[in-house]
Amino acid sequence: MKKVVIIGGGPSGMMAAITASDNNKVILLDKNEKLGKKLFITGKGRCNVTNAKDISDFFEYIPTNPNFLYSALYTFTNENTIDFFNSRGVKLKTERGDRIFPQSDKSSDIIKALEKELKSKGVEIKLNSNVEKIFIENKQIDYIKLRSGEIIKGDVYILCTGGCSYPQTGSNGEGYKIARSVGHSIIEPKPALIPIEFKEQWVKELQGLSLRNVEFSIINENKKVLYENFGEMLFTHFGVSGPIVLSGSRFINNKTNLKAVINLKPALNFQELDNRVQKDFKKYCNKDFKNSLQDLLPKKIISTIIRLSNVDENKKVNLITKEERKRLVRVIQNLTFSIKGTRPIAEAIVTVGGINTKEIDPSTMKSKIIENLSFAGEVIDVDANTGGYNIQIALSTGFLAGSNI
Repeated sequence: MKKVVIIGGGPSGMMAAITASDNNKVILLDKNEKLGKKLFITGKGRCNVTNAKDISDFFEYIPTNPNFLYSALYTFTNENTIDFFNSRGVKLKTERGDRIFPQSDKSSDIIKALEKELKSKGVEIKLNSNVEKIFIENKQIDYIKLRSGEIIKGDVYILCTGGCSYPQTGSNGEGYKIARSVGHSIIEPKPALIPIEFKEQWVKELQGLSLRNVEFSIINENKKVLYENFGEMLFTHFGVSGPIVLSGSRFINNKTNLKAVINLKPALNFQELDNRVQKDFKKYCNKDFKNSLQDLLPKKIISTIIRLSNVDENKKVNLITKEERKRLVRVIQNLTFSIKGTRPIAEAIVTVGGINTKEIDPSTMKSKIIENLSFAGEVIDVDANTGGYNIQIALSTGFLAGSNI
């Protein structure tokens, strides 16, 4: 029996502790006053715990180092995640995009199930335990020192400290410092899954507007499409957020002169949308232009679309010219904004970057540099799109690390 010390009490750390405790004595350290603090706020507090797609399809939604995760995801799959929580009394449900949530819509139910399992397995949980330094001898961790001065000595250590997003939850990048201090290299952390800011001040007029079934694209100054996706998005006081925006945010890092283009009616081509507009114009032929688009567009965006189409809002519909109508169609399918950048990295759901995967054995999650050290979760240079994939990665890597002591 070995003594296993796990640093970080998020989903990867808790799963690593649960798995490792089958044949070992496990101590789980977390700097916070409770476990799963970041997990608690994920999915707006609902916790999108995994995705119902076939596990072979997951890799399409993992832009950073997907091949590294092959062993982890196939060792502990999304079906294993579903079975784990179902068997522990947490009923799950599947929503749009195959996203899986607890039926209660409470992330606390996911955390409680993990905590209950930790206690039933006899895991020693030490909260408010911040690691200050790791001491190495002969390419092995000898012991770690906490900021309180306490010394923790184990046979095996697993680092599961997360990235550097949402630092108020304890995920402040300290894991990178720990890994670097023992000889690992760090791929520079950058924001991923983060809202996008626009330069146009009038975007504030659209704050709170939620759109579904729209197309969101990011293009560069040469009109090359860097990213394109279909789904849901939300206007904010600074720009946009929502699933298709967050997944596209990674394409903005260190790039300038980018544009965001929103197609409000992607299911129709230009001619089909023009025909639809003509039908509405016929219906409202005696009304002012500003009162003719309510069947086509959300009320909150109509005045913006009219202004951008450069057609007098008080003009009678039956007086609108063919060219003005086509201008309107172009605006609806090419609502364009200048991208200022992304929000601060502290607001990112996850981060791109972390411990270099070339220095980790993908079949065990063990360090190739320190003999008794393993890694799991977001501290590694892996990340995925929204949809439950990132939590599944955390659980899968945690399981793999914990089962290869």
